[in-house]
Parts: sequence; C-alpha cells; structure tokens
Amino acid sequence: MAVRLPTLGQIERLGSDFGLLLTADEAVAYQQAFKGPLVSYGRLEELVAPTLASVAPRSPGYRPGPSENPYGAWYWKTDIKTDGTGLLNGKKVAIKDNICVAGVPMMNGSALLEGYVPEMDATVVTRILDAGGTIAGKAACEDLCFSGASHTCATGVIRNPHNPAHSAGGSSGGSAALVAAGEVPMALGGDQGGSIRTPSSWCGVYGLKPTWGLVPTTGSMPISYSVDHCGPICASVEDVARLLTVIAGHDGWDTRTIAARTGDYMGALTRSVKGMRIGVLREGFGHAESDPAVNEKVRQTVATLAKAGVNTEEVSVPWHLDGPHVWTGIILEGAAEMMLKGYGVGNNIHGYYPLSMQEALARGMGTRINDVSPTVKLVLMLGEYMHRNYHGRYHSKAQNLRVLLRRAYDDALQNFDALVMPTIPFTATLIPPADAPLDTVIDTALNMQANTCSFDVSGHPAFTVPCGPVNGLPVGLMMVGRHFEEETLLALAAAIEKSGDWKLN
Repeated sequence: MAVRLPTLGQIERLGSDFGLLLTADEAVAYQQAFKGPLVSYGRLEELVAPTLASVAPRSPGYRPGPSENPYGAWYWKTDIKTDGTGLLNGKKVAIKDNICVAGVPMMNGSALLEGYVPEMDATVVTRILDAGGTIAGKAACEDLCFSGASHTCATGVIRNPHNPAHSAGGSSGGSAALVAAGEVPMALGGDQGGSIRTPSSWCGVYGLKPTWGLVPTTGSMPISYSVDHCGPICASVEDVARLLTVIAGHDGWDTRTIAARTGDYMGALTRSVKGMRIGVLREGFGHAESDPAVNEKVRQTVATLAKAGVNTEEVSVPWHLDGPHVWTGIILEGAAEMMLKGYGVGNNIHGYYPLSMQEALARGMGTRINDVSPTVKLVLMLGEYMHRNYHGRYHSKAQNLRVLLRRAYDDALQNFDALVMPTIPFTATLIPPADAPLDTVIDTALNMQANTCSFDVSGHPAFTVPCGPVNGLPVGLMMVGRHFEEETLLALAAAIEKSGDWKLN
C-alpha cells in the first residue's frame, strides 16, 4: 500500500491532538516537509523483507467438532511433521494459539483475529519439527491471553478434565487440558503472569516457565516485552526436559535470548538431589485466599523431598508480597502499548515483526473491538488511563522496582537451590455461568496470581509440579530457581515424580 501525503486538515488535526497551535502557513510548510521522509516509506514498500521459513509441507487441518473436543481445548487440529530425527521423535505437540504455525488459522482466543492465517512458523515450531515432533494442532487459549482462568476464549470455555465444571486455568488452558486429558504428551504455553503454571497446576500436569530470555518468542504474539515467556507443559518431567532442550537458545532474532545459557536438561533427570537446599517461602503460604488444605498438600510434598536427602528450611522474602503490585505497574501499560495499541508487535524492539499478524489485529481492532472479553477491555482502558493521566510514571517506577524484587529473590537463592510454595493458593475455581455479572467474570479471571506473577517480573525460572489432589482437584507445588538453572528444578521435580506421593488418583 502506498503512504499518502496527509491533507492540510489532517496535519492541523495531528497538531491539535498534541496541543500544537499551527498557523495555516505552518501547516503548508509541514506538508511540504513530509514529502522527503515519505519517499523512504515508498521505497520500504518496494523492498522485500526476510520471513520466517516453514520447514514442512502441510494441509491446513480442521476445526474439531464437540465429539473430538469435549473440553473445548482444541482450536484447530493438524498433523504436521518432517523426516527430522531427534528428541521429539514420536511425540505429538499442541501449540498454544498465540504462536504462529504457517497455513494454520490463529485466533489467540480472540474475535479480533478470527480468519487470520499466518504464513510463517514461529522459531519454536520450526525447532519442534526439526527434532522429529509432530504438530498436532493449536490449543485454545484465553482472549489475547488476558485471563488466568478459562472462560474468556472466543471459541468457548475450556474445561478441566478432572472436573469439567471447573476452570482449566489460563491463559494456556487448552495446552494444559490437552495434556491432562492424554490427547498429547507435550504442549507449548506462554506465561506473562502465570499462564503456563496456573493451568498446569489446576490440571495436574508439569509446567515450566523458563528463565526470561531462554526460549525465543519469535513468531508469537506478545503481551509485554519485559515479561513474555514461552515454555513447556507436559505429562512428565522427562518430556519437559525433552521439549526444553529443543526450544531453548538464541535464534538470531529475539534479542532477549542473546544471553541465554542452555543446560543439560536430560542429564538433570538422573542428578542426585541429596544435599540440595530448598527454602520454603513463608510469604507464599500466607495469602488471605490461601486454602489450608492446599498449603498442607504442598508441605507434605516438601517432606517427601526431605526423605530424599534434601535440606528444607523456611525462608522469608517480604518483597514477594509486593511483587504483584510491581507486576501490575509493568503489565497494564506494557500490554496496552505493545499488544493493543501496538497491534500485537509494538515497536523499538530488535527482533522479527510478523507484519501479517500486525495488520490482522489492526483490522480486528477497527471492526470488532466490542467483541473482546471484559478482561481485554479492562487492560485496554486502564492501561491507557494510566498512560494518558500519569504519563507512564508508574510503569517506569515499576520497571525500576523490579530490580529490587529480583535482588530479593537472588539474595534468598544464595542460600538455597530453590524456593518452594503453592503454585496457586487454591484449587481450580468453578467456571462462571454465561450470565454472570461483569465483576464476577473479571475477578475469577484474575484472582489467582499472588504467587506466580512476581517471577514473570523477576525472570526467575519457575516450575509447577503436581503434588496430589484436594477434593478431587489437583494441587501444584512451584519451585523457583536461579536464572538459567532449570537443571536444578528438573532434578527436584524428577525426585518428586519418582516418589509417587503426588499421584492424583
């Protein structure tokens, strides 16, 4: 498309929007001054930009009907594979629907993207295919990922396989539900406030939010650059190690991954945990909404680790209670600017920009904004309110405070190999009815992040592992480690898995 020279009226309105008082002669002068830069935009239109390749031929797949999709966890089914050999041979993987798979429809749970079909494979998708994995389809997720429960997806609610009346968690609810239901052994999720760990905890599977910058998000729709994570949701610790091995490391695009330090994740599975030290985080158990039965189930699993020779001790990190406030200050304006006003890509980031996704979201924002979920509307309006009225002050202050939050966890981790706490202070909540009042819809989508969101801000790896049921619903124990020391968390998780004390039935 050609960039048109603005009319004098458009220039006058642009100036007025910024409080500029332009005379008629000045408007004419600025119109002439625009001509030089617009030549560059014309040339940009002619140049051919690099694209992300797709490595396997494929058919687009299909949208499964209710008989194939009892939990609403699939958005689209596919069968994409290569002749590649590697750690994922014979493994079917579900891809969260905020990640591009070439030729396969992508909605990111939102009416805004309905009908969009990307032409590129995200880096993580290419790596899975190269390692012999099969892309089994796209897992449904929450509307633009702005929910920690599973009732805001535009294609319908996502139900918990352990009790379909309850939430699967979000925003990667489809990924966790498909793994819990045994439809796939592996899935990819995204995590900006707990969106890998919440559904993994509530569905009773393994979910790892890697260190910020370990796994590239190239070809995925972000929420906010400084808290975006992509990681595995799997049926076993071994499968987490396999999938992480394949997807981790710099890809030449995502500058967050330049400093990534990958490890021997498969070797960690047989590593002895004897002599390791874990700190039981006092502030992770003391929330007003904490369920005592969940706390007790987590402490029982900690005792299991102690039997394996792990030293356990209570530790206090008071900053943990302020972490959600810092997270709120970062993500609200960050998401409004990057994902919504930035049409899913933002700007000023050294990385790959999926132009077709940007254009598709811009079209949707212009025509279907009223069809989005209440949580999307909340983020858009509140983030913009803070930006317009407080000029980004609180976002900037929160970004500065994140240094203190990270340092507080780092200080604790000087004395411990990992910190442990309940992943979510309570088990999966009931899915609200379709006619639930607005405040109920919003509260049940956002009320579970007290322990998870701080580690999106600090960037520490955080791994939820199932540790047993409470009233028939799974409980997750979350382990948090030092940056790029996922191996330690995998070793501890393997020890819990081997004990068998965590089983859900």
